[in-house]
Amino acid sequence: MEKLLRIFEKIIVSALLSLMIFTVVVSTIELGVILYQELMKPLFMLLNLEEMLEVFGFFLMVLIGLELLETIKAYFEENRVHAEVVFLVAMVAVARKVIIIDYNKFDALHLFGVAAVIVSLGAGYFLVRAALNLFGPTTREPPHGRPREM
Repeated sequence: MEKLLRIFEKIIVSALLSLMIFTVVVSTIELGVILYQELMKPLFMLLNLEEMLEVFGFFLMVLIGLELLETIKAYFEENRVHAEVVFLVAMVAVARKVIIIDYNKFDALHLFGVAAVIVSLGAGYFLVRAALNLFGPTTREPPHGRPREM
């Protein structure tokens, strides 16, 4: 039964990997089309602030897709999720939100919430990196029962 589950898991992960590759390719093409359309409007080769934010937001969406692709690839190869990559994806997603957000439409409480998410993600990433440096990427316990010295 366990062998059947592993085969099923590999099939699903392969399908996710294929779909993510397709999504990243289509998103990149769409980004090129959007950029071309925005640059061909009157005032040739100039973008206003809203258009630039749309293009930058789309760039970051493609980068998020690439990071997710990396996460799925790592899971496919090593059968585990790398927490630091997940934190990086989340940080890029929040950075995208911060870049494209219209600050006039949100109150201070919402912006404090976004700031709290940024600080939490940064602290989480720092702790994951510190743990990896301390214990290594493949083990959960310190070698010889005690932490390595830095």
